[in-house]
Formats: sequence, structure tokens, C-alpha cells
Amino acid sequence: MDRKFNAGQSLAAAITRSASKQTYYTIRLLVDRGRVEDAYRAYAYFRWVDDVLDAESGCRSEKIAFISRQESLLEACYRGGSPLGGLSIEERMLVDLVRNDTEKDSGLQSYLRNMMAVMAFDAGRRGRVISQAELSEYSRTLAIAVTEALYYFIGHDDPSPQHEARYLAVTAAHIVHMLRDAVEDTEAGYFNIPHEVLQAHGIAPQDVDSRAYREWVCGRTRLARQYFDAGRGCTAQVKNLRCRLAGFAYTARFEWMLRAIERDHYCLRAAYPERTSLRAGLWMGWSALASLLKTQTIRMEKL
Repeated sequence: MDRKFNAGQSLAAAITRSASKQTYYTIRLLVDRGRVEDAYRAYAYFRWVDDVLDAESGCRSEKIAFISRQESLLEACYRGGSPLGGLSIEERMLVDLVRNDTEKDSGLQSYLRNMMAVMAFDAGRRGRVISQAELSEYSRTLAIAVTEALYYFIGHDDPSPQHEARYLAVTAAHIVHMLRDAVEDTEAGYFNIPHEVLQAHGIAPQDVDSRAYREWVCGRTRLARQYFDAGRGCTAQVKNLRCRLAGFAYTARFEWMLRAIERDHYCLRAAYPERTSLRAGLWMGWSALASLLKTQTIRMEKL
């Protein structure tokens, strides 16, 4: 991990800022005051795990062993036993997170367990084509992790929607995320299209320009749009203003990406540099604020 950090920040905050300024400022500005440092730890720890798994160095068996160690560490911490010896600085972040988790069946525990499952799946799927069932479960597990973290860290004391739709916005975001990264992931040995589609049409994961691949992408974008619409309605029910803003901002990032894929007529690219442009940022900000203002207006009318 070759990053430079500011001396005035904690390591977790510095890792977060280096990896994602949007995440850093979301935590700094929106997370409940008593949970800011743990939010940085949660992001920084899994950023480190993901970097290790994605690194070119190390064989598959070494990465499987690495994620198994992380799973064992998480289990040991929640059992209240002694954690593994020789912990790295990043592993100590995980230990501190669990020690600070005093709630039974907390959103933090759900986040940690589900995100660890996501990382373990990533480590195991490299080099093989996955099934549609695995792809769906992968997206659902990630959606549960991110959603539970959102409600745990932002507006924790306010009630959040408890129905199944609470996970749809993040599920949609993950669908778009996997489409966005499909070309790059394929080069790294991660195949984001299920084998049922490949076999049915006689194509390879690299055939992103083929008609069959583009039709599959079109279907995925339509599903994502349905989930975004349903998820937005669920986010509108969130009582806490900061949590609603964070939810709409998260959604806006991936809705912009969805629009870009649609504009390309479902032909995926290796990179989308325009997503970090000022124009894209303004669109995302406007979209999030417009959604927030709409919910505020509706709430005021009901008073």
C-alpha cells in the first residue's frame, strides 16, 4: 500500500481519504459524531483487504489463506477470545471495531460479516466463470453490508425502513458497478457475466461488443433502474435527514454511471474517466439534492 498520509489524521482516516475523497467527506460530514473514527476504520480495513486480494503479487492459494485468516480473526473477536498473534496495523482496526460494538446483532456486525463474505467470494471466483445464482447472491450480500453500515453509522438512533426494499438501491448500484468494471475485471481474471449467458449464446467474457453481450447488459440496466426506483422510495422513508442525503448521494453516483452505459448503447468500456469530471459531479450533487428536497417537501405537506 503505497500511499502518503497527513500526520494530523488517524491512519484509518488517511487511508480513506487517499482511496476515496467522496467516502472520506461523507463520513466526516454525515456520520454520527461518536462513530466517525469507526466508520473510517470500517472503510480502511476492507480497502486494505480488497487491495491485497487484487494485487498482482501472490498466488491464488496465498490469497485464499489471507482471507481465511481475516475470517478467523473476525470470528475470534466476536467470540470474545484472544485474536490471532502478530496482527498488522490494518487487522488491529478490525479488532478495535469489534471491541467498540456493544450492541447485540448490530448493523456493524452485519456489515462486517457480509462484507467479509463478499471479499471471500471475490478471492474464490478469480479465474472462473460464476453462475447467475452466485451473481445474485453476491450482489445481495454486498447490498446488505453497505445498507446496514449506512444505517449503523448515520442516524443510528432514528428508525430505518425494515422491509426488503431497503436493500434494492445498493443492489442496483452493485449491478452497475459490475457492469462498469466488467472489462477491467475480465483482464484481471474476474468475470462479471454468468456462465448461463455465455453458454446460451456461445460467447466469451471478453466479447463485450457482441450483440448477445450487449443485450445482457441492456437487461441488467433495466433491472438496475427498477431497483433504483424502488430503492429511492425506501430512502425517502428514512427519518434522519443526514442518512437520507447519504443514501441519495450514493445512488446518484451509480445512476450517473447507468446513464453513461445507456448512452453507449450498452457497449461497455474499459474506463469512464468522465465520471470524475466537474460536470458529472454537478449532476450527481444536483440529483441527490433534488431527491432530498422532494422528500422534504412531501414531509412538510403531511404536517
